[in-house]
Amino acid sequence: MAQRGVQLDRESFSCPICLDLLKDPVTTICGHSYCMKCIAGFWDGEDEKKLHSCPQCRQSFTPRPVLLKNTMLAALVEELKKTGLQAAATDLCYAGAGDVACDFCTGRKLRACKSCLQCVASYCDQHLQPHYELPVFKKHKLVEPSKKLQENICSRHDEVMKLFCRTDQQSICYLCSVDEHKGHDTVSAAAERTERQRELEGSRLDIQQRIQDGEKEVKRLQQEVEVVNSSADKAVEDSEKTFTELIRLVEKRSSDVKQQLRSQQEREVSGVRELQEKLEQEISELKRRDAELELLSHTEDHNQFLLSYPSLPAPLSGATHSSSTNIRPLSYFEDVTAALSALRDKLQDVLREEWTNVSPTEVDVLPSAAEPASRAGFLRYSQEVTLDPNTAYTRLVLSEGGRKATLMRQQSYSSHPDRFTGCQQVLSRESLTGRCYWEVEQRGLGVFVAVAYKNTSRAGGESLFGNNDTSWSLDCLKNSYRFRYNRISTPVSGPPSSRVGVYLDHRAGVLSFYSIVSETTTLLHRVQTTFTQPLRAGVCLCDYGDTAEFCKLK
Repeated sequence: MAQRGVQLDRESFSCPICLDLLKDPVTTICGHSYCMKCIAGFWDGEDEKKLHSCPQCRQSFTPRPVLLKNTMLAALVEELKKTGLQAAATDLCYAGAGDVACDFCTGRKLRACKSCLQCVASYCDQHLQPHYELPVFKKHKLVEPSKKLQENICSRHDEVMKLFCRTDQQSICYLCSVDEHKGHDTVSAAAERTERQRELEGSRLDIQQRIQDGEKEVKRLQQEVEVVNSSADKAVEDSEKTFTELIRLVEKRSSDVKQQLRSQQEREVSGVRELQEKLEQEISELKRRDAELELLSHTEDHNQFLLSYPSLPAPLSGATHSSSTNIRPLSYFEDVTAALSALRDKLQDVLREEWTNVSPTEVDVLPSAAEPASRAGFLRYSQEVTLDPNTAYTRLVLSEGGRKATLMRQQSYSSHPDRFTGCQQVLSRESLTGRCYWEVEQRGLGVFVAVAYKNTSRAGGESLFGNNDTSWSLDCLKNSYRFRYNRISTPVSGPPSSRVGVYLDHRAGVLSFYSIVSETTTLLHRVQTTFTQPLRAGVCLCDYGDTAEFCKLK
């Protein structure tokens, strides 16, 4: 009833606006009380209406009343606060829905502050005092309040379980140890706890060490990200400057060429104009003479004709005819166009050949991905491969858009420093880095599917793929496979197939060859090494009529 009275008092002394206890209470003319700040704020909102009212009874006041603090009401509120807080403090001692209640309280139970493992009970401050004062409770184990104390009681013998059976890995009581657990490896629960605690600490140390290692790795990776971002920003800035300079140089050269062409155009046109004017003058003179001759030809007086004829001007000497006019040919402009076309082709070759040296390579901060387990997985890394005619042996014919090579008896190419002269093989245009996959369809007596550095030897027997330390080759013979590197040949077993798949993880140093039958991939040979340069795909054909084609996979 006292608590109910306190609650009613709180409602009576609460502000109708903020619903909390009155703060600096004031009373309006109509008798209603508010917090001074609450009613002032309410009336501030009514200032535009020039009319102020009571929020409860709506009585109006004109002008706005000046309110003073109600000292008596303020004193009552302060007293209520003290009483209410004391009641609330007492109320907080009682156990709520989520609390552990004292097992010895009657009626409304107080919250427990400790639980006893020996008594299997929980106590409030008042009922816990005997555990602190009486010697009989001295050895009892007090813990934080727990709702799971009954789990320490043996359901079979209704005794506290103070033992642990290591044989069955469960807690037991003393009667269990001489009954169904007789002969088992049993120890006290405290001893088992000590052993498990030691293991737990060891596990925690291991986990904490792994956490530290992980945090160091995260920090390292973050630093790696910062380095990558910084390097990329610097590279982008440098590349923009470089390309700007290149563009400026090209634009200047373009302007120079244009100026030269226009100057040559003016010279050529001026010469032609000069000849044209000269011809026009000669034509005019010839027309005048022709008119005189025509007039003379119509003279009927023979004597006058004979007298006038010698006085006619002599024929023009050295007259220029259109057939003999020496106009400079237009080959000059054609030569310039051809030179520019050759320059464009050379620039394209330079960009294509050297791009791998200036383009950003794949940045792998995390460990390399595992090698795919299916052909569909490999196809994610499929690489378009075309053959470079500048590297092709003179009797290799390239077709199918530069993807297919055939060994013929008659074929010739112009001399080139990149051309293979000692072996019937060819390299790809593309440089291979990162993770790549391609497939080669091969037919004939023998086709070598290989990868090599761009600077691999071009002449002599050591240039054959697999006969040096700059190339790796899977020799696909009619009925067998073998792998060769640096003149060392290793037999390889696997299902025969006309199609060979090649997987490259350049950063991880992995090179794998697969036999492809339908959608099934069978590993033939895997190389684990360190690649120091970008690689080129290559093939070598053994006999006339042999073919090797890099398949379209996308």
